[in-house]
Amino acid sequence: MLAFCDNQKNHIPVYMRTIQFREAIAEAMSEEMRNDGSIYLMGEEVAEYNGAYKASKGMLDEFGPERVLDTPISELGFAGIGVGSAMGGNRPIIEFMTFNFALVGIDQIINNAAKIRQMSGGQFNCPIVFRGPTASAGQLGATHSQAFESWFANCPGLKVVVPSNPYDAKGLLKASIKDDDPVIFMESEQMYGDKGEVPEEEYTIPLGVADIKREGKDVTIVSFGKIIKEAYKAADELDKEGISCEIIDLRTVRPMDHATIIKSVKKTNRLVILEEAWPFGNVATEITYQVQAQAFDYLDAPIVKINTADTPAPYSPVLLEEWLPNYKDVVKAVKKVLYK
Repeated sequence: MLAFCDNQKNHIPVYMRTIQFREAIAEAMSEEMRNDGSIYLMGEEVAEYNGAYKASKGMLDEFGPERVLDTPISELGFAGIGVGSAMGGNRPIIEFMTFNFALVGIDQIINNAAKIRQMSGGQFNCPIVFRGPTASAGQLGATHSQAFESWFANCPGLKVVVPSNPYDAKGLLKASIKDDDPVIFMESEQMYGDKGEVPEEEYTIPLGVADIKREGKDVTIVSFGKIIKEAYKAADELDKEGISCEIIDLRTVRPMDHATIIKSVKKTNRLVILEEAWPFGNVATEITYQVQAQAFDYLDAPIVKINTADTPAPYSPVLLEEWLPNYKDVVKAVKKVLYK
């Protein structure tokens, strides 16, 4: 398909094709590895098995075992190897089978990767990407259904990226790999099969820039990651009632694009935030603070944030459905801020 891509200078025509989210991830890593010999991929089952979710399919064949490395089940160990090699001049991509398992290696992320630039007085930077799926993915139980975006975003020195579609995933991952600071790049098991249009040409998307996925005038909905699909469903339902929703995809949690959110709220005067995370001290809490600090006089209703229940994720499918936010919750929240 021939299209004109807005992020191409002078609206140069680009050829689009439909690929899966997992293919977008693989393309981003492969393109950067072809361009830079210091980049390598390391993690559990990334090589011989082509990745637990087939997001590194074909990369072992192309780049060989010295640049696509299978590891033991030892997150602390291979996270540390990645940090050390980044300090030594490489650009590692460290894959966690799920960010739930990153807790085993979080000491290396928080105490070394995030801090080494400052602690070394700028003598070392740490250009490393930690990537893998985040949040729930069906009946995986409490220890495999957690969202830690706000945990990592709370730590100075880390950038946190959470794409919601194949186009954004590829462009943001390429930018993350090129970045000279450590980046937490969070995906979803339930998105790897999602399809979307992606240019054949190489491109990047700058970190720290949100995207207005749907323009509207009555209410602003801010979200990110796979849960944003519930916002789209809600917007479609509300449109039938004449309610116009503006949907902002953060894409990057840290650095956060406050300006895009504030500008939208000043237009719509109402804000709903949808985030798949526990309710206490999360990303939505930070957005709420920034909006009330910078645009309080523009608000015509209190901000509403929609999160999971304040409990560990249940295994029961009935309870899990109640635990997770859905489009009905968004519809209800929008009507609440509109006093309907």
